[in-house]
Amino acid sequence: MFATGIENSYPTIQGGRVRVDEMAKCRHYEKWRTDFDLVEELGLHVLRYGPPLHRTWLGPNRYDWSFADTTFGDLEKRDVTPIVDLCHFGLPDWLGNFQNPDFPILFADYARDFAKRFPWVQLYTPVNEMFITANFSAGLGWWNEQLASDKAFVTALKHVVKANVLAMKAILKLRPDAIFVQSESTEYFHADSPAAIKPAEIANSRRFLSLDLNYGRRVDSEMYEYLMDSGMTREEYHFFLGNSLKQHCIMGNDYYVTNEHRVFADGRVIPAGEVFGYDEITWQYYGRYRLPVMHTETNFAQGPNGDEAVFWLWKQWANVLRVRNDGIPIVGFTWYSLTDQVDWDTALREDNGRVNALGLFDLDRNIRPVGEAYRKIVREWNDVLPTQSVCLRVPVFPPSQTELALRQRWRPGSHGARVEPTAPANAEAGH
Repeated sequence: MFATGIENSYPTIQGGRVRVDEMAKCRHYEKWRTDFDLVEELGLHVLRYGPPLHRTWLGPNRYDWSFADTTFGDLEKRDVTPIVDLCHFGLPDWLGNFQNPDFPILFADYARDFAKRFPWVQLYTPVNEMFITANFSAGLGWWNEQLASDKAFVTALKHVVKANVLAMKAILKLRPDAIFVQSESTEYFHADSPAAIKPAEIANSRRFLSLDLNYGRRVDSEMYEYLMDSGMTREEYHFFLGNSLKQHCIMGNDYYVTNEHRVFADGRVIPAGEVFGYDEITWQYYGRYRLPVMHTETNFAQGPNGDEAVFWLWKQWANVLRVRNDGIPIVGFTWYSLTDQVDWDTALREDNGRVNALGLFDLDRNIRPVGEAYRKIVREWNDVLPTQSVCLRVPVFPPSQTELALRQRWRPGSHGARVEPTAPANAEAGH
């Protein structure tokens, strides 16, 4: 599944007074039809996309579906398969922030009502980058609640992951063949010196917490003590162990040049750049969870030479082919996003209005060199990969085949979608 995305980030900063709405900054609300045209121009049939939560979810069981109805109706007509991003880094003002214990149950209601309104949607990312959401909001103090403590981080984390789990359960009741693409940042922390080994080890255990909880995997003893010491109860921990929906999931992993870190003895962390790369870090996550993988986010800024992003795309694609050929069942690749983004250079912490040349198209919707290069990859590889790889048969149905999917869903003995390996060499992974 070759894909791109239209980011719907909307965290708050400055004590909640300013909302960073990336769709507004990138003019998607005005240019959504043109943006969907560009997706098709690239030869893509899959789009990471979601309605802006803060504009759609007005209160418990209260919604403004107008923009979602228009945009998702258009995607359905185009037969573009969305991977629906329901929560991307922020909450509506009436819910406050990720410290709110009411968020998980209320969010499950929102997910249920979305799935009821758009029954043809099959692929979901209920909560995007759960680890980053909790860490940037409550570990580093950058977004939303802007707290920076272990207790605040664990509180946000348990609420975010519980919301994700409950949303999956709610969606599966309406669409048992739903598949969840857990887009998560894949990180690694390198020790700068022998004295830094211990803090690096802790950071490398902590990076797995969101997916461990989401997939019902027992955490290691040190992380269990960390969770208990930081306010999680045994009952809360056992909720995650008893509600695993791993069989319905694809592990989406995001990799940028900022995903590897250098750790010093005093606990300081600075960017390390690309040291191991996507290949090695993907093996670490796949070895832990043994799930099919989709490369769900990457990008790189177009610099003064004009080919910097093109070279990064080539490297990422080479890594995808490497892990595929080495036996990881990888089912998709995504350049994120469709257009340039705004204030990504400060991780959305500052409202500067600075355009970052990260997209396949600029904000005037002119194609960039990386857009041309990606279109070429899609054209050349789209028909080759399904027939030359031993991979997964992912039961993904585009909007035009929803009726077929529903008929198969209710056939005798059907139990919804399970993402499982198949032996034939011509197994097809989506489209």
